[in-house]
Amino acid sequence: MVTGYVMKVSSNGQVSIPAEARARWGADRMIVVDLGDRIVMRPMPDDPIGDLRGKYAGRGPSTDEARRQARLEDAENELRRDRP
Repeated sequence: MVTGYVMKVSSNGQVSIPAEARARWGADRMIVVDLGDRIVMRPMPDDPIGDLRGKYAGRGPSTDEARRQARLEDAENELRRDRP
């Protein structure tokens, strides 16, 4: 369900979130994301760092693999610089 609200921005940049939305999300802090052509407001988790734990597991190389690859690339670049 999508619900839209029209809110007035105060002279000092504040916006009041309607009571229905506040009650639904139960958030006392919001994240405002500027996407260039629009702004998105999202509730901020109580533990933002803990909320990210495991979110990106299995995506991309592990830190050990990324370091190994970076060292390999550095070594190859050094070899190229040393060649006449």
